Amino acid sequence: MKARSLTGPLTASILPYLAFEILRRQPGWDTVFMLPGAHFYIVTIVSLLSLVMAAIVGVAGRRVRNIKVSFLSLSFMSLSVLFMVHGLSTPNQLLHVSHLPGISAPLSVIFATFWLWLSSWHSDHPLIRFFSRHERHLLPLWTGLLSLAGLAGLLYPELVDFVRLDVYPLNGSLTLMVIAVNLVTGYRYYRAYLYSRFPLELAIVYGAAWLIAAQLIMTQGEVWRSSWWLYHFLLLASMLVMLAGLYRQYASKRSLSGAITGLFTTDPVERITNALQPSVKALMLATESKDPYTAGHNFRVTLYALRIAEQLQLRPDQLRALVGGTIVHDVGKIETPDAILNKPGRLTAEERAIIEEHPVRGYEMCRSLGFMEEELGIVRSHHEKWNGEGYPDRLAGEQIPLMARIVAVADVYDALTSTRAYRPAMSHGEAMAILLESKGTHFEPACVEAWERACEADPEITRQSSALWERGVGKSALA
Repeated sequence: MKARSLTGPLTASILPYLAFEILRRQPGWDTVFMLPGAHFYIVTIVSLLSLVMAAIVGVAGRRVRNIKVSFLSLSFMSLSVLFMVHGLSTPNQLLHVSHLPGISAPLSVIFATFWLWLSSWHSDHPLIRFFSRHERHLLPLWTGLLSLAGLAGLLYPELVDFVRLDVYPLNGSLTLMVIAVNLVTGYRYYRAYLYSRFPLELAIVYGAAWLIAAQLIMTQGEVWRSSWWLYHFLLLASMLVMLAGLYRQYASKRSLSGAITGLFTTDPVERITNALQPSVKALMLATESKDPYTAGHNFRVTLYALRIAEQLQLRPDQLRALVGGTIVHDVGKIETPDAILNKPGRLTAEERAIIEEHPVRGYEMCRSLGFMEEELGIVRSHHEKWNGEGYPDRLAGEQIPLMARIVAVADVYDALTSTRAYRPAMSHGEAMAILLESKGTHFEPACVEAWERACEADPEITRQSSALWERGVGKSALA
């Protein structure tokens, strides 16, 4: 699935529909396969596969803290439950002839398309932020609602007799809506793929293309003919290709249980590597290619931020979010000109203004990739100051996200204790003096005090962090 243009996705949508049209226009080829038993078993198997996929993807969404993946799980679940109703209502199997099959199939595509469309929105949209805050309840709640509706339809099929999704002009309007929404979704993901080259994004482009073809065939096909059967396999293909993209993007050698238990390890390097996914590592590598200093800086700042968070007694899920956001907090520097980024001397006012654009640039990148609210807050706000004189939004006090306040301390401490082309590194004592002096102005006092306690509890923390990176432990973990 390597695409340099929209030719591949467009072909994926057009070819199945052309095959449908060719079959439909050749009566000798478009024979009737009236096999209710086969339909019952095929649709049920496809639904069960989709159900398994939805569960796997739902767990993955929680693990990688990506709202797009969670919406993908809801898309799978919509197809699974409603398509299962479609299969179970096959005429003369569990039920007599009813209107239920003609409703459940198009609804499965409509709801799958809806959640897929929502996944293409920026993750800082108010509606998406609302869903993000309730992410752990989304999949079970939506599954329960669909299951209850499906069960009611199977027990009392006459309840849906008044719903006519297969009559003109409603069927045409719904088809146009499905096509339009999937085109928007596919285009948004394709634009994101051109930048990131993430497999999941390209897979969703193809999945959206096949949903379009499936909807057209479902609406125009004649039941039981060869051409009509095509849409069942297209729905399965759309789900399988997205699952394959998900696997390619997020698969790792570490087991899921290992990743969860890794949250509680005392090894700080393991805490970082357990929380990182290939997509995050890809952003890190892109940043490092622009500024070799940044990779070691990101790693050390993440270690320091974790120690501060431990002192503040953050929850394990907050630690995972802290790692995911801190390790890419400077990703916006990808778009900063090299001449400014690596300038050995003091920056001019104009150059400083360009550098100060990197939090917003990084935020724009990460919100289009499905990063959640806590991670986005770190990327955008780690240069805000407690007294409101920071950038980019001049937030003050508790307006600044907690994790960004933590990262601000770790970020400045590492900058002060690192050697740069224009100045030597400060000692730990000198850097701490600056941090303590800036309590209540630049930094939240509680975060500075937490870092002070962490250093007192482990005086070797900063030396060990630098040594880990220099020995390649951090580099190999992030490679």
